[in-house]
Amino acid sequence: MTSPFDAEQPQPAAVTVAPSSGLSSRTGWDLVETAFRPDLAVPAGSNFLIGNGYLGYRGTMEEDRQDGFVACVVADTYDMADGKWRELCNAPNGLFTEIRMDGVAVSPTTGTVDAFERRLDLRQGVFSRRLAWRNGGPAVTVDSERFASFADIHLMALRYTATVDRATELDLSTGIDGQVWSLNGDHFRDCRSERIGDRLVMTATLRETGIDLVVAEVMTLGDRSPADLAVADGTRQILRTGPLALADGQRVELTKLVAIYSGNDVADPRAAAMASLDRALAAGYDRLKADHAAVWDAQWADTDVRIDGDPVAQVALRFCLYHNIIATPAHSDHLPIGARGLSCQAYQGAAFWDQEIFNLPAFLFTRPEVARALLTFRHKTLDGARGKARRLGYRGAFYAWVSGASGEELCPDFFFKDVLSGRPIRNHFNIWQIHVSPDIVYAIWQYWRATGDWDFVVEHGAEIAFEVARFLVSHAYFKEDKNRYELIRLLGPDEYHENVDNNAFTNYQAAFALNTAAAIHERLAAESPDKLAALAAAIGLDD
Repeated sequence: MTSPFDAEQPQPAAVTVAPSSGLSSRTGWDLVETAFRPDLAVPAGSNFLIGNGYLGYRGTMEEDRQDGFVACVVADTYDMADGKWRELCNAPNGLFTEIRMDGVAVSPTTGTVDAFERRLDLRQGVFSRRLAWRNGGPAVTVDSERFASFADIHLMALRYTATVDRATELDLSTGIDGQVWSLNGDHFRDCRSERIGDRLVMTATLRETGIDLVVAEVMTLGDRSPADLAVADGTRQILRTGPLALADGQRVELTKLVAIYSGNDVADPRAAAMASLDRALAAGYDRLKADHAAVWDAQWADTDVRIDGDPVAQVALRFCLYHNIIATPAHSDHLPIGARGLSCQAYQGAAFWDQEIFNLPAFLFTRPEVARALLTFRHKTLDGARGKARRLGYRGAFYAWVSGASGEELCPDFFFKDVLSGRPIRNHFNIWQIHVSPDIVYAIWQYWRATGDWDFVVEHGAEIAFEVARFLVSHAYFKEDKNRYELIRLLGPDEYHENVDNNAFTNYQAAFALNTAAAIHERLAAESPDKLAALAAAIGLDD
């Protein structure tokens, strides 16, 4: 089979992508950092993220713990821990791996760092890093690479090697670390660990929903048996520990496979995770990586945009496309694209208007089935939008400004405080930014124009368009002296101009949505009167 990259344009010389953070690209397909900056731990973790639409694992070091902002954020795990913010959960860290020399962790934050590199391969979705380290004794070089499989979206794989320049003994600690970083409270009501043969399993029960989030891990260690290592089952940690005696120049290789499932994925997430590990072990790391890369090849064959003469723009565009792909739950039609993807819990893993206006268009002419799934999600959350409209005294469908899987509004009414009095201040993000509803109708029309999929409009889009039109009409205010309708008390898409009337973007989108609803109604009346009658009866729509 011919690779879509066989006729690749010549690669540019290494270019600086972001001078302030020291990021560069060597190939036009990668992002590289060559100096560790502790002050950039949060953005670097997001920049070097790996993911597959089901999970996102931040670009941190294998030895990092919760204070290093490690996160493996998992889709469809919405949970509330603090009584205010419902967000996606950060799963126990199944890739945790640390080596120590004389009690000191081999890490870019300790000892003397002779060389450091962190790299994200955008073409194949692979993270890698190198650390050359010493602390007054033998020098240690750590090399690792990992990927979140696109061939099995519940699976992550890690290959980790340590090489010493002269004989020494290292102490290894690797397993599952359930002491995770979380933005808005501890989401684990209970956390149970177990060892099953050569595997470690951690089951976390979520605080609000009560579903189980299961992480299962298996490893190999060169020609040694994992059974040679002791297993320490501590507080939200289950780790294999043991000494590694290495000769001059010796290299030891560790491979880890990690499977993650939640009770929202399957009825028995523990059994599903174990079955995923069975398949992964049978395939082996190299086969898993090849299968994963093949999926990325197909993605890029559809998606890549090539720019001549501006290598920085080329890398920037591929970086954006990469993150759009890994943020999108293409495996589902009932989940949104989070505003921060799966890079962390900020913005709660929820859909905003960005989904329809920025994320979805990238799939219209490349993966239209993904665009269709995202719009199907909006149809499945229509009842949530209707509920919000009723609650605020409107008709039709007022889509949530911050929407999770149910479509209910996740944006709380109060989250700011007066800096002097400490009293809560009412925010209006969730009631003044009404353009999210017509934005969805706009996206439906663009989808139909791109694909010709009128069946989707008939089965799903028409109902959304009619209910959004109802909402807009009930929200509009008739200005008698000007003989026109106006939309008042708005917050536009820039989110700075608050409580304004007739925001230009909102008015344009509202007019577009109303005209679209009328056009859909007219075509249905002409071509599918029976289906129009059935829909009208179902939603109480009269002439």
